Amino acid sequence: MEEIINKVSESGLLTIDLEAYFPKEEIVAFDLAPFLFRGLILKEKEFRDSIQKEDWSKYSGKTVAVYCSADAIIPAWAYMLVSSNLSGIAHAVYAGTPEEMEKKLFIQNLEKIKASDYIDKRVVVKGCGDRQIGAFAYLEITGILKPVVKSLMYGEPCSTVPVYKKK
Repeated sequence: MEEIINKVSESGLLTIDLEAYFPKEEIVAFDLAPFLFRGLILKEKEFRDSIQKEDWSKYSGKTVAVYCSADAIIPAWAYMLVSSNLSGIAHAVYAGTPEEMEKKLFIQNLEKIKASDYIDKRVVVKGCGDRQIGAFAYLEITGILKPVVKSLMYGEPCSTVPVYKKK
């Protein structure tokens, strides 16, 4: 009987699964819209009163995305006031939607990759998974790896799409 050889494992390919770089921390939204007068205008006195009544403890240890879902002009000091109240309570505060914050944290996680670990390696960036990964992540990983790898591919080790090959 002939021995079965796993050519994929012997190929020397390294696989990077981008799903592993999704932020692990819970991202909580803080929407300024409910604090607006008639959903359109930020009135300083009413805003300050509402902010003082807010239960800030629910943001304890959380990563908070501060944004406004209403189409309104929000003065910079309003974000400062919210940040001031979250300071020392929340783990981190970000100006933007939860989706924007997730993207920022995802990129920060990718930037922790040590490119030196991939010098002259053949790398496959995994293409299928359980979660949708934005194009931004593929652009970022390509920028990190292309300067050092021997070759860069997309897909699965058994079926790859060549992206880059060092000459």
